[in-house]
Amino acid sequence: MHTTKPNILIVDDFHAVFLQQLDQAELSYNYKPDFKWPQDQNLLATATVLVIRSKFQVTEAVFKAYPNIQCVARGGAGMDNIDEAYANANGITLLNAPEGNKDAVAEHTMGMLLSLSNQLFQGRSDVAKGLWPREANRGWEIGGKTIGIIGFGHTGSSVAKRLQSFGVTILAHDPYVTIAAEGVQQVELDNLLNQSDVITFHVPLTAETKGYLNAQMIAKMKPNCCIINCSRGGIAQLADLAEGINRGKIKSLALDVLEFENPQAWTPEYKAIVDGLLSHNQVLITPHVAGWTTESYEKIARVLSNKLIAHTTNLKNYPTKVD
Repeated sequence: MHTTKPNILIVDDFHAVFLQQLDQAELSYNYKPDFKWPQDQNLLATATVLVIRSKFQVTEAVFKAYPNIQCVARGGAGMDNIDEAYANANGITLLNAPEGNKDAVAEHTMGMLLSLSNQLFQGRSDVAKGLWPREANRGWEIGGKTIGIIGFGHTGSSVAKRLQSFGVTILAHDPYVTIAAEGVQQVELDNLLNQSDVITFHVPLTAETKGYLNAQMIAKMKPNCCIINCSRGGIAQLADLAEGINRGKIKSLALDVLEFENPQAWTPEYKAIVDGLLSHNQVLITPHVAGWTTESYEKIARVLSNKLIAHTTNLKNYPTKVD
C-alpha cells in the first residue's frame, strides 16, 4: 500500500457549489455527470473516491472489481444503492447528506397531508369539470389528531417540528434512536399503529425494512387511518396498501415513492395496482420529488462537499490499494 491524494470521480450531476467547494479545498476531481455503464467503466480503475446520486449501483461486484475505491459519497439521504455491508466489512468510508434534504421532505410530507385532509386535488378536479360539490369535498382537520412518525432521524424529526403548531399528539417509533424531542412521545411500534390517525414513514430501505409496510402492519392500524410514505417505495407492499384502501381500512394514502419508478417498465399487474389506487380521490402519488427542491439541490451539494473535504483532510495522505 502506498499513499497519494484522492482521485475523485463524480458520476452524476451536482449543483455547481459542490465543485466550487472542492476547488477551494484544492481537491482535484473528474466530473462525469453523463457517466454511462459500461462505456465509462475504465474511469473507475483509478478512482479512490466515488461520488454518486441515484443512477449508479455500487454493488459488491463493483467494489471487488475496483479495489481502489475507499470512499463512496452519495448526494442524498438513502444508501440503498450501495452495498453497505460489504463497505463496512472492508473499511470503505460511506458519506451521505440527509441534512441537505430533510426540510424539503418534511415540507412535502406536510403538503401531502394538508392536500388529502382538505380534498385539494379532488376539489380542483371537480371545478375543472364545471362542478361545485361542496359536501363531497368536505375536509377533515389535522388538529386534535394523533400523528405517528416511524423513523426519527433527520427527516422524521423535521416533520415533528412542523406538526407542533397543529395541536396534535405526536408519537414516534425508532428502535435506533433515543427520542428527546419536546412534545414527542417515543412508543413501541404496536402502540403507534393502534393509536395513530396519521402514520408517516421516514425509514431507510434495508433488509430489515423491505416490505415493512404490509398487510400485517395495516391490520394493527386504527380504522380509517391516513398513511404517508416519503422514504423508499421498497418498504411497502403496494398490493397490500391497495387492499387496505379498497376495503376502507385506510382512509387516505400519499406516496412519493414506489418500488418500481419507471412506468414504461411496469408489468401489467403492477400498472393495474397503481391505476386502481389512482382511481380513489383520497390517494395521492408524486414522482419521488419530496427531497428534490431547488434549495435541497444546493444544500445537498454543500453538505456532501463539506463532509468529503473533512474526510480527505483528516486522512492527509489517501490510501490506495495496489497489487
